[in-house]
Amino acid sequence: MKVVVIGGGWAGCSAAYFAKKAGAEVALIERTDLLLGTGLVGGIMRNNGRLAAAEEARVLAGDDFSRIIDSVTRHRDVDFPGHRHADLYDVTRIERAVKNALEQSGVQIYLKTLISSVLVQGTRIFSVSDQGGNEFPGDVFIDTTGTAGPMKNCIKYGTGCAMCILRCPTFGPRISVTAKAGIKEIQAGDGLSQFEAISGSCKLAKESLDKTIVQELNKKGVVIIPLPEQYHKHDILRKKACQQYALEEYATNLILLDTGHAKLMTPFFPLESLRSIDGFHEAKYADPYSGGQGNSVRFMAMAPCKPSLQVEGLENLFCAGEKIGPVVGHTEAIITGMLAGHNAVRKAKNMPLIVLPGELVIGDFIAFVLEHMKNAGGLKYKFTFSGSVYFERMQKLGFYPVDREKIRRKIEDLGLTNIFSKFL
Repeated sequence: MKVVVIGGGWAGCSAAYFAKKAGAEVALIERTDLLLGTGLVGGIMRNNGRLAAAEEARVLAGDDFSRIIDSVTRHRDVDFPGHRHADLYDVTRIERAVKNALEQSGVQIYLKTLISSVLVQGTRIFSVSDQGGNEFPGDVFIDTTGTAGPMKNCIKYGTGCAMCILRCPTFGPRISVTAKAGIKEIQAGDGLSQFEAISGSCKLAKESLDKTIVQELNKKGVVIIPLPEQYHKHDILRKKACQQYALEEYATNLILLDTGHAKLMTPFFPLESLRSIDGFHEAKYADPYSGGQGNSVRFMAMAPCKPSLQVEGLENLFCAGEKIGPVVGHTEAIITGMLAGHNAVRKAKNMPLIVLPGELVIGDFIAFVLEHMKNAGGLKYKFTFSGSVYFERMQKLGFYPVDREKIRRKIEDLGLTNIFSKFL
């Protein structure tokens, strides 16, 4: 069995890892020179309802993938406005840790490989090819190319290329396998000149900040600095992809998290204004480099898919991460990658595909997102375990606060314990 995963972000790495664990030969193809994509500048895990999803994933798949993240975690159980018990991993160390784990598991990784064409016959993909003409045949394919970029979208809907971690000018544009295979994708927003969702945070180089700020950040993991009234930023919050941070505290304060860089919890902030604030007189953006005026545009290319994460219209294409809909976060990418990777192997072996039941928060989340994808009104929401509309739903349904023993028993009763760690 050969599974080909296109896109090396958190979703792609998870899909590749669990497809390999299920017994396939796996190729992971990434257009840049680093894995993890926006996971290289994210860093937040287990905050709010993500703790429940992470605990379910641990029981469904074992501890080994989560241990990779834990090995480079800088802070545990950090509280910051609107969020509790967050873990913050080191974005400067995470990529090497994940890459090592994938290589040790036997996943073949192809970096700096931009897929440009897809060979389709009927409803089946037979191979994908890169710009150099190299062909990657497979039995099943997984599209984890994300929804941010290419540059033309950031120019049309944003403020121009913000020179973010996706690095389109260097490595080429994001190219969707789903679209190349002839499937009409779903785009959020109204298609007008201003788009509603851009990446929700920036990274500041710690060495450019006042030492007292850095010391507190390294010690506590979070620093909150009140903003002068003229710099309050309610209008910016409405543009965030991460609606779980669209709270009053984020409009009236600078909130920094320690993820190796100083993670500034706002989509962008004018550099000249930032440098007028005490402690930030020499502030310098680490990502995006144009964080003083913009950030990357998201949710431009989502795939229509089933609860098994099989793409509608193609029998051997699956998707995960932001490709399934306007979902936000590493945990969300990892759990959908886990399901897509495992189901890809089931498809290759003509086994029944797994659809996680609604008794599990992961199953309910996927069903909830896909239901909202059916109508344009549902696309105005962003879905995450950590806030906004889905976290509210979690609390109403009793998925949060988290009861680990209840989760373990529920998954055991459903006969799904370690289902994603089994060799097929």
